[in-house]
Amino acid sequence: MASPFPGMNPYLEWSEIWQDFHQSFIPALREVLAEQIRPRYLVKLEEQLFIHELPAADRRFLGRGDVNIARREPSAGGSQMALVAPAPAYGRIVEVVDIESHAYIEIRDRHGSELVTVIELLSPSNKRIGGDRDQYLAKRHRLLTSSTHLVEIDLLRGEARLPLEGLPPCDYCVTVSRAQERPGVAIWPIQLRERLPIIPIPLKPQDPEAAVDLQALLHRVYDAAGYADYIYDGAIDPPLDGEAAAWANQLVSVAE
Repeated sequence: MASPFPGMNPYLEWSEIWQDFHQSFIPALREVLAEQIRPRYLVKLEEQLFIHELPAADRRFLGRGDVNIARREPSAGGSQMALVAPAPAYGRIVEVVDIESHAYIEIRDRHGSELVTVIELLSPSNKRIGGDRDQYLAKRHRLLTSSTHLVEIDLLRGEARLPLEGLPPCDYCVTVSRAQERPGVAIWPIQLRERLPIIPIPLKPQDPEAAVDLQALLHRVYDAAGYADYIYDGAIDPPLDGEAAAWANQLVSVAE
């Protein structure tokens, strides 16, 4: 069953759903790309880690607290091994960090493994003002000052947009930064009620670009994950205004 929305489904933006959608979308995108560009290119899944220190109230113990520690008894044969004295004190290790991983795609030349293109599906961590955004912007800067193409897919209305000149008002957007066109960048501004576009994926200059139908890919992931069974139990977050909210409710009620 396809998503009832003609474009991006705003229910997928809810934080409780987004991580699952993100981690499902990226492998599906790899399959679509691999069908087009193998064996000339390798399409690899990679991860970027965001490490957050937990507040004191949220820190938790690692493992189970009720596991008994077995102590070895000396053997009946009278071993000559020296008995190990018990530790003078015992404690428990507390987990003080939370690790968040975001998958992304690397396209590499099969011969020599040259990094050709990076594809990112942005998450709130990439956009929210703070250390995670700074970490992603540093990675972005490294790519934009290299010979690697960069594709950024932003299907989130919330948080601050990444730095980009010339972006018209829109709900979502896709940017394709071809290395040979920098500082210029191709932009697809997308409104909530619009179909997601078919976007190009640049490769090496001698090869034709691949193409990804983002709308067809969203429907594929939506159906495979069974989102229709549960995502409409919650509210749209970030919320829509009155007219858009009424439109979204009508689409969902018809689909049910």
